[in-house]
Order: sequence, then structure tokens, then C-alpha cells
Amino acid sequence: VPFRSNKKSAPAPAAKPAAAAAAPVVTAAGDRTEKRVPMTRLRAKIAERLVEAQSNMAMLTTFNEVDMTEVMALRSKYKDLFEKTHNGVRLGFMSFFVKAATEALKRFPAVNASIDGNDIVYHGYADVGVAVSSDRGLVVPVLRNAESMSLAEIENGIATFGKKARDGKLAIEEMTGGTFTITNGGTFGSMMSTPIVNPPQAAILGMHNIIQRPMAINGQVVIRPMMYLALSYDHRLIDGKEAVTFLVTIKNLLEDPSRLLLDI
Repeated sequence: VPFRSNKKSAPAPAAKPAAAAAAPVVTAAGDRTEKRVPMTRLRAKIAERLVEAQSNMAMLTTFNEVDMTEVMALRSKYKDLFEKTHNGVRLGFMSFFVKAATEALKRFPAVNASIDGNDIVYHGYADVGVAVSSDRGLVVPVLRNAESMSLAEIENGIATFGKKARDGKLAIEEMTGGTFTITNGGTFGSMMSTPIVNPPQAAILGMHNIIQRPMAINGQVVIRPMMYLALSYDHRLIDGKEAVTFLVTIKNLLEDPSRLLLDI
């Protein structure tokens, strides 16, 4: 008799499911590339100085506004004669601001001072740094003894520095040792900003764009070319009253530029 097992036959193993098709790679619209490059020496130095200023100063900013009517009228009237008289040197707005600033610095020596350890150093000269944009970044060449320079000498110095900056030929000595700085964000369309003080200086003046705005003058609403001014300063050296009156002095000199010529 043939042997018969009582155990049921084991079921055949189930067939493995077919491998799933690879999911299609979805590419986002547009590239998402990244590029890592080392900082240039100039950019690294700028970053270091900015962090130093924010960390080591009691820095704050006061604002005012200036009516540019008289300066613009004076420039418009004499710019052609100025350029002809001074061998092609163009009359811009920066020279008026440098002259006004150096006059104000004479009246408020703390704004032209610096801290060295536990000492305050009052500088008997105004070496004014003028911020200039270049392909390598923002550089600040210094006009030495700007307080004794004429408008033409200031404009010529700025033009020379601008060309050197574009050509990458500014020397380190030309960008160090300033006692005060002026920067003009208005050339890029800035309406208002809070510039950062360049240590060990005590203050920096920020210029901005000129905008036609309605102003109330003698009970009448008139349209005037107005510019906001910003003065960032080190409160360890400069009191609030001093900062405000310094900026008001610049405002008054610019709104009546004949004062710059008469020393009043």
C-alpha cells in the first residue's frame, strides 16, 4: 500500500512583485546653483572694521533735512565757468558738504576727535574721508587738511581718488588716517540710512538723494529740493546736544552757502 502523508502540501512561494519603476527626476524650474569664493582682502578688512565699530562704540544716529535750493542755484549758475576756470574740474555737491563739514568741525572739536585708550585725541586738522564706490567695493580715500582746501581743490581731489579707485590704484596710505567721513548713498537712490562710523573716528555724515517735496515756508506750501542728512556718532565722545547742533550747523551753512565764503 503506498504511503500517504496526512500533511497538506506547502503552498508554492508567492511570486515577488515586480520592481517598481524608478521615479522620474523632477528638476525645479531655474537653476539652484551655489558658488563659494574666498573674500577679497578688501572685503575682509571692511567686514572686520564694521564689526569692530558695532561692537566697540556707543553708536547712534541723529537726522535732519536740508533745503538744497541755494546750493543747486549756485552750482547751476557757475558750473560752466567753474569748469573752464579750473581746467576741467567739475563742480559737484560733495565739495559744498566737505566745506560745510570742516567749518562745523572747527566749532565742534569733539566730532573731529578720537579715543586712544583712556585718552581723547583732539585733532587740529580735518582729514576728511570721502566714500567712493569701486568694482572692489566701497573705499574711503582721505582729503588731507580739507579745512584749508578750496572747492576746486576738493573736487579735483575727489575726481582723482575716483579714477584711482576704478583703476584699483589707491594706496593704503590714501585710505587711512581720516578724522571724519562723508558718505553719499544718494548716488544709488538712498533716501535715508544710518551710516556706520569708521573707527577710530567719532562720526560720519550721510548724504542722500535730493527729492522735490512740499514744504511749509512762511505760511505757504512750496515745492523744494530736500535732502535728508544723517550723522552717526560715538556717544562716548559726543553728547546728543553736540551731535544735533553740529548737524544743524551743516544744514544752515548749506541753506545759505554764502556763509561758507564769508566764514560766518
